[in-house]
Amino acid sequence: MVAVRRYAELLSRCRGGADARPIARIQAALVTSGLLRRSAELHDALIRALASSGRPQAALPLYAHLLRAGLLPTPHTLPSLLKSLALSPAVPGARRLALAVHAHAVRLGLTGFLLVNNALIRVHAGLLGRLPDAHLLLRASAAVDASTFNTLITAHARAGRVADARSLFDEMPERNVVSWSAMVNGYVQAGDVREALGVFSQMQAQGVRPDDTVLVGVLAACAQLGALEQGKWVHGYLKANNIRITVFLGTALVDMYAKCGEVQLGMEVFEGMKDKNVLAWTTMIKGLAMHGRGADSLTLFSQMENTGLVDKGRELFNSMVSNYGIKPKIEHYGCMVDLLARNGLLSEARDMVEKMPMKPDALIWGALMAGCRFHKNVELAEYAIKHWIELEPDKSGAYVLLGNIYSASGRHASAREIRDLMREKGVEKTPGCSNVEIKGVIHQFIVGDLFA
Repeated sequence: MVAVRRYAELLSRCRGGADARPIARIQAALVTSGLLRRSAELHDALIRALASSGRPQAALPLYAHLLRAGLLPTPHTLPSLLKSLALSPAVPGARRLALAVHAHAVRLGLTGFLLVNNALIRVHAGLLGRLPDAHLLLRASAAVDASTFNTLITAHARAGRVADARSLFDEMPERNVVSWSAMVNGYVQAGDVREALGVFSQMQAQGVRPDDTVLVGVLAACAQLGALEQGKWVHGYLKANNIRITVFLGTALVDMYAKCGEVQLGMEVFEGMKDKNVLAWTTMIKGLAMHGRGADSLTLFSQMENTGLVDKGRELFNSMVSNYGIKPKIEHYGCMVDLLARNGLLSEARDMVEKMPMKPDALIWGALMAGCRFHKNVELAEYAIKHWIELEPDKSGAYVLLGNIYSASGRHASAREIRDLMREKGVEKTPGCSNVEIKGVIHQFIVGDLFA
């Protein structure tokens, strides 16, 4: 029908836009005219448009409408529907619906289609958190592509199973830039930054052009290792290829330069960034403070306050539930606590910690403590450390940070008491280590090592 094709074309033009209102207006017209209940193609077009909009959860009721109308899903319907489910984990019944869709796919013989199978693997590995089932789907697949493997590599890396991710990576018949990116960033997240740089070297040797995501991971590895020359190479690569320095690349460059001892080069990158978010500002502020430039750090801090980034952070956090139906995870709470605490809003940060729907972990208390140190709030630091030590009684981080806060506040006797308490409990401070880059080779030295 001409009308069906016209509406399908209109909906295809709406894909990728954050505003779902034009799609809602088209849907209302289709319901009113009676066209929707007679066309699987229009259900398909609506679900696809909503899946890539700012309200992917709005696509979910359409599937039930499709079935009630006596229509059958197509191989194009299910991938978009499963994408909407993955983007709407907080919607009640999302996981149950995902399993029902899988059952429908099996019953209708749609699992043989590559896009459907990849979407099922993605939803099992992500939304459902069932990596073994995702593996079974991979092994039973009639056809696979790079996307199939990339999904599982990323999921394993995020779960901390980087060895399994590497096995899948090595097994791939053909890799693309997403595959390399997933592996580089997987190693960075696991703390194995040397291996991350090793994978990046292999990527270069095979002539694969890196994208922003790979380069951000490489810069993070350089920052952790102190590999200044390799970090400079990435910066030079961006300039030589006229690659726009996005806020993510810019922040990674600032962090790398600061941690490699070249904070002024980091400042030059920061000042040249057209777009700056909260993380970019705080990374630069921390870099200046780390190098003893307290006055410059406070000046930049004042500039950040004037840009209203704290309000923007609150707005984004609150919009997760109100606009997108996404339930914040502990990582999101950690970002907000860190943002509030570093900006001196310590009471608000404490209030957020106390009202979190899950139990705060050591990273949450550490973020609150970092703000206490920056703003010399001893009372709140003492409150936070009690909770932190309960979680990590044998680790030195909380004790050392509180001791530093006492020293910065002039309470040297209290700082000595903390050191005595550590000795009494048998808590040993983690020995410091340094990474030195000599002729492109990274050498690590632990406190007490002797140079021979």
